[in-house]
This record gives sequence, C-alpha cells and structure tokens, in this order.
Amino acid sequence: MTADKTLKEKPVYKRVLLKLSGEALQGDLGYGVDPKVASSIAEQIKEIYEFGVDVACVIGGGNIFRGLQGAEAGMERTTADYIGMLATIMNSMVLQEALEKIDVPTRVQSAIDVNKLTEPYIRRRAMRHMEKRRVVIFAGGTGNPYFTTDTAAVLRAVEIGADVILKATKVDGVYTGDPVKDKTAKKFDKLKYLEVLKRQLRVMDATAVSLCMENDLPIIVFNLTRAGNIKRVILGEKIGTLVTA
Repeated sequence: MTADKTLKEKPVYKRVLLKLSGEALQGDLGYGVDPKVASSIAEQIKEIYEFGVDVACVIGGGNIFRGLQGAEAGMERTTADYIGMLATIMNSMVLQEALEKIDVPTRVQSAIDVNKLTEPYIRRRAMRHMEKRRVVIFAGGTGNPYFTTDTAAVLRAVEIGADVILKATKVDGVYTGDPVKDKTAKKFDKLKYLEVLKRQLRVMDATAVSLCMENDLPIIVFNLTRAGNIKRVILGEKIGTLVTA
C-alpha cells in the first residue's frame, strides 16, 4: 500500500468488536475448522489492524458444539452450554494461531479458567493489550449458561468502549426473510433496535440487541465471505445493514 493511499483511507472507527460465528471457520466443511478459511479471516483482520484500529473478537462454537441443540437433544442445559463455551475456546485458539502466523500479536482471554491455554478475562488487562496494539479474542462466552455468544460480544464491546459491533455473516445484511430460501426477501440498509426486536429479525438475540440499545452501540451486519469487506466497513463504505438508534 502506498503512503498516499494510506493517507486517503482513514478508518471511521477507532475500536471495533468483530463477532464471528463458529460456522464461519468451517467454510464448506460440514463440521470443524477449515485452516484456509481461518487464514483468510486473519488476513482481513490484519488489514484493519494495520490501519491502527483496535480489534477485539468473539467467536461462537456452533461448528463444534451448540449448547441449545444439545439441550434439545436431552442434555441438561447448563452442561450443554458449558460444552459450547469450551468450543468457543477451541475456535479462539484457531484464530489466534492464524493471526500470529501473519505477525499480528494476539491474546486470548477466557471467561472460563483454562490457565494453560488462555488468560482469564480481566477488563483492565484487555484494555492494556489493545493499548499495546494486540488483538484480543474473548472466549468462553460470558462464563455463564443461558447466555449466547451474541450477548457475550455486546457485553465485551460495552466494557472495552468499542465504537461498533461488526456482525460477520454469510449474507450481505439483514433481510425480511431468509434470502436463500425466499427470493422475494428484501434487504434493509438501516434498522432501528426496536424494529429488530418487534419484527424478531435474526440479527442477534433479543438480550444482545437490548443491551446495544441501552448503550447506544451500533451493529453492522455484513458478508464476511467477500474478501476485503471488513476493511470496507471500517473505511465507512455503505455495505451490509446498520442497526442503530
């Protein structure tokens, strides 16, 4: 990137929290992690990191184990949710490895103590890591059952003073229906928090959206599978769907 281009391209956000689904890491595989996809996501994160943006991430565990599905299959809900939290730690370590390979300093902090693998989540330490230009990956959800990684992402974003939640998905925004199944579904360019809650749109779960609304934290839902989209969002391009007050 030339010096002139760097001067022209200025990020509109200083600190972001990137919310990834566990399924984002599996690519076209039916289960688990595709290392090539993890590397591609890491490269996109590096692009915005090099703009000087503070980056934090939260990853789901649905590519390995989803607590709610385990409960529906007959498992005790609390146990199932804790297993799901362990899956998020595994995914966080995968992303950490992919980032470190391309020289992006990274720390994983977990809400569940796994001291041989991660740091415990401590807000002040997380803030210090970002001040030292490290990408912080928050694992283990909130550390409590019955809460999704969406809620964990918003909680951490509020705690670290993030400017925006970047919700990375496989579609280019929020629609009136499932665009894969319903060809008449229409895309929203902008939405209000209350609209999302009233229409029960699948942006994030209701607890997460309510927490965003209470703290005036915008959400941008966009397509992760198109290379360079994280950078486009950071530079202020109007892609995806903006959820705000």
